[in-house]
Amino acid sequence: MSWQDQWKKWSNFHQLDESLKKQLTTMEQDKAQLEDAFYQSLTFGTGGMRGELGPGTNRMNIYTIRKAVEGLANYIEKHVDQAKTRGVVIAYDSRYMSKEFAIESARVLGQHQIQAYVFESLRPTPLLSFAVRYLQTAAGIMITASHNPPEYNGFKVYNEDGGQIPPKEAEAIIEEVNRVEDELQIDVQPQDEIEADGLLKWVGNDIDEAYLKELQSIQKTNVNEQHSHPLKIVFTPLHGTAYDLVVRGLKQTGFERLEIVDEQAKPDPEFSTVSSPNPEEHQAFEMAMKQGKEIDADILIGTDPDADRLGVAVKDGDGSYQVLTGNQLGTLLLDYTLAHMNETDRQNGKVIKTIVTTEMGRAVAEHYGVETIDTLTGFKFIGEKMKQFESTEDHFLFGYEESYGYLIGDFVRDKDAVQCAIAACEMADYWKRQGKTLKQALTSLYEKHGYYLEKMKSLTLKGINGAEQIAKIMNNIREYPFETLANQKVFAVEDYASSQRLYTQSKNKETIQLPKENVVKFLLEDEGWVCFRPSGTEPKMKSYFGVKTNDQAKSESFIQQIQEEVEQRMEEVLGEQV
Repeated sequence: MSWQDQWKKWSNFHQLDESLKKQLTTMEQDKAQLEDAFYQSLTFGTGGMRGELGPGTNRMNIYTIRKAVEGLANYIEKHVDQAKTRGVVIAYDSRYMSKEFAIESARVLGQHQIQAYVFESLRPTPLLSFAVRYLQTAAGIMITASHNPPEYNGFKVYNEDGGQIPPKEAEAIIEEVNRVEDELQIDVQPQDEIEADGLLKWVGNDIDEAYLKELQSIQKTNVNEQHSHPLKIVFTPLHGTAYDLVVRGLKQTGFERLEIVDEQAKPDPEFSTVSSPNPEEHQAFEMAMKQGKEIDADILIGTDPDADRLGVAVKDGDGSYQVLTGNQLGTLLLDYTLAHMNETDRQNGKVIKTIVTTEMGRAVAEHYGVETIDTLTGFKFIGEKMKQFESTEDHFLFGYEESYGYLIGDFVRDKDAVQCAIAACEMADYWKRQGKTLKQALTSLYEKHGYYLEKMKSLTLKGINGAEQIAKIMNNIREYPFETLANQKVFAVEDYASSQRLYTQSKNKETIQLPKENVVKFLLEDEGWVCFRPSGTEPKMKSYFGVKTNDQAKSESFIQQIQEEVEQRMEEVLGEQV
């Protein structure tokens, strides 16, 4: 059907939700807005289904949610043992319509006689992953759009292992979703009926308590609040879901000198105190930094709305605070984790990172005799690899990605800002007792392993035209690959869409043993690299850069030159300033 036909179908549907009907009437004067709302159906990307709220097949609303759950229900009935009785656990964050979407999901599952466990109130994404494993459900659903703007929401599916669905499962679920011909005609059960029939069970604090108990298993050193200078912490949940579990986890670990950014403590779907609720962006720490200076805090921690991403700011030498990059914090946590394991625990242990995450992690792991495994971007691939370890002698030690996602304890199978917030504070406390700040500890790692530096350029290109521009960039890069960057020769080109690594001098080719993905990576002679990847969850074209030298100034100059040359190429391709 054309977008016009889809629009008319929705407009003529006499049972259309009243609020969506009003929005649709308002949109009728804006053809471009209507087209964008109906020109395609929301699909699963690297993190599930995510989009703007509103009427339309390309929007998040009760009908697109019903369609996704209908496909999921049909999938688990066919492919997961005892799916109906094991059921599906559902959690949701602080966004507009999150709880409503959770209940709609339960109503669709109820029509299939599939048990639904829904949290009584908002919970973090990692707790949903834990809950799938704890309750041994057939699947999990998380209603969240992570750190996207307020007008977004999303739908993430977790498999019976508690991990985000990997590509093969996603393809099968998408196939089931696509078989649903009309999202407006999906049968659902009334909420009161599925509650009365026991098909909707509300989940309370039992899972929280079980999760907090597991947190104790990843503690490496004892926190000593009695020493002369105990650690002082400022925490902001950025209007999201992390407040309760992070505060309880820190208190449980022994931290008492904890202050909360009160203005950002309460859930708020508008995220009214920040331009973006993303701990990757330094503006999200402005309030925490002000409060930190007032009490001379040692560490500032911030979590995104669904608490799967963690940002940390540490004392700089001039009394201000520096926000660590995801690569820096991940490397510090990795070093701390491995350093406090004995050789037996490290034996056959593996570190997992993504192809756009710093190579410094590999150097740190090698220092402790531990192998690092690369995956494609997206924590679902790390979770998938963890599952594979269960049938081998290998075991998981640490996983992380540059976009502020880390995991230490394998009782969760997705990135977990809650457990890593506690771990980061424990690490800061340890280094403080050694007379070092976290920044000084990081400098020591650079001096030992080399000055690794990474950057990422994100270019937002929305709508139909944006998708065409992203395709244009990727096609151009493949057709006219870089031969040099920053006066360094490209010695290999990795094209993950064709699963081939081409060595430019010998013209030899190797097969890349990873799933196919629309990603191209250039490897430079002097340990530099550049990677191009369209985002799977947002309308963005992402360019990643990485370098290593023996000097900080050299690394900064090297990566700046690479970035300038890449941005110039982007401008030439798009014919405009980017």
